Amino acid sequence: MNYFLTEEQQAIIDTAREVAVKKIKPVREHYDATEEFPWPVVDEIRKADLFGVYLPTEYGGLGGGGFELVLAVEELSRACGGISLSLAATALGTFPILLFGNPEQKKKWLTDIATGKKLAAFAITEPEAGSDATSMKATAKLDGDHYVLNGVKSFCSNGEVAEIYSIFATTNPSRGARGVSCFVVEKGTKGFTFGKKETKMGIRASHTYELVFDNCRIPKANILGKEGQGLFVAQATFDISRPGVAAQALGIAQGAYDEAVHYAHIRRQFGQTILSFQSSQHLVADMATAIEAGRALLYSVTRAMDKDLVPAMQNSEKSGKSVYEELKKVSDKRWTKESAMVKLYCSDMAMKVSTDAVQLCGGIGYMRDFPVEKYMRDAKITQIYEGANHIQRNEIGAMVTKELAANKE
Repeated sequence: MNYFLTEEQQAIIDTAREVAVKKIKPVREHYDATEEFPWPVVDEIRKADLFGVYLPTEYGGLGGGGFELVLAVEELSRACGGISLSLAATALGTFPILLFGNPEQKKKWLTDIATGKKLAAFAITEPEAGSDATSMKATAKLDGDHYVLNGVKSFCSNGEVAEIYSIFATTNPSRGARGVSCFVVEKGTKGFTFGKKETKMGIRASHTYELVFDNCRIPKANILGKEGQGLFVAQATFDISRPGVAAQALGIAQGAYDEAVHYAHIRRQFGQTILSFQSSQHLVADMATAIEAGRALLYSVTRAMDKDLVPAMQNSEKSGKSVYEELKKVSDKRWTKESAMVKLYCSDMAMKVSTDAVQLCGGIGYMRDFPVEKYMRDAKITQIYEGANHIQRNEIGAMVTKELAANKE
């Protein structure tokens, strides 16, 4: 399918594909088995300048937007969903700074992120606060020129390998959801340590950790936006970050499809290739159609989002106001519904396509020394993180209901 990419966008795909084929594919099985963090591969992603494809040129980025990010994530995920998460999880941790950071904050943190010198992470989930983020127990109390942060965050992607963290905590418990704030916490800050390293079913090359804050003093200047804006920060972040999960899922689905169809084309049974059977062809037809439908939805949504996001980023550099403030000037539209749609569709599609890939390959597809079972394990998490898919359906349903009510007025 011709998606009418610019030369720069095609160059991003070509560069990411070269990294995926030459640097990720040969070692993906090793990192999946050992659960080591793939620093040598991350260095290659850094050298290819992929960490800054969506960040302004003022900080060393390419000056693109969400579309350029999903192009890179999709291609890397086509080889390994776990290794690609070093980029995708860094973007998730970066978006709160990009959207709500003031000029000083953006200059301080975005430059090292855009060049790949430092990875970022995002932490909102807690042992008793998953889909319901408003029930978080972590607190941040103002003490002079610092906030004192206490609490535990769970399931943090990029775990202990990141150096810049977007952290959510309650600054005013009596205000409930409106008492949550967002802070940037740097690795090495006294009182900030790491707890349990999670052992996972999939994306095993990505480190997932528990973060522990024990009287961790962070400068007052590290708050993003204002006190009580934390959930606005999280919601605005998810509106533009969830397509990144969709891109990861899409890449996983495409990788599983590629491996399975190649095998079905050469594997012979009953005197003919598996792919020559009509039942196999129907399975492959459904897989190919679902992948292309997911890609069309993802690309169209991210391109539409960038019509607002990219000008807002450019205007922010001129005005000194936050990107979020500039977004409100460009358009009052929120992308909650569409962002949830692409995350929902692509992740459900990836789970089905990767499962069908295992089925198409038969017994060998179930074996650890054949790649399709890994794609199936990696696909599952895309239905869960950044909002489980039943939450995405809630978001979509709520926005549809809101739109219907607005049209009646």
